[in-house]
Amino acid sequence: MASAFTVRLETNTLKALDRLAEKTERSRTWLVTRAVEDYVALNEWQVAKIEAGIKAADQGEFAPDEDISRLRRKFSKAK
Repeated sequence: MASAFTVRLETNTLKALDRLAEKTERSRTWLVTRAVEDYVALNEWQVAKIEAGIKAADQGEFAPDEDISRLRRKFSKAK
């Protein structure tokens, strides 16, 4: 079930949204809904990965020193 709420956008953003809606033959609502869904999905994924990394670190699951040294050498040569 969908619920409605109000959002305020800067005038320039709203104008850009309207141009995009016209060019893509989509409504403002459709575009904003997709944008919010994409944003939420991406950030949920990112937070879950961060939390998993923190949990692993709390459990002492770190990369071996040799791996870290190899990566440092690799990226210092890339400069």
